[in-house]
Amino acid sequence: MTTRDAPPPDLDAFAAAAAPLLGLRLDPAWVAPVIANLRVLAAAADLVGGFPLPDEAEAAPVFEA
Repeated sequence: MTTRDAPPPDLDAFAAAAAPLLGLRLDPAWVAPVIANLRVLAAAADLVGGFPLPDEAEAAPVFEA
């Protein structure tokens, strides 16, 4: 199953579970903006994950700008 076939993640549950694991106290006023940011990040990850790479492509051991 690819990320495009996967059901959308429950970002509300993810934020509620991840914040305490990271030692963060999430103010209720910030929950909606955090969820919105997670949606944007998930969409970006889906674009990157959906980019086709040839089988011979290898990860660069060192990134140089």
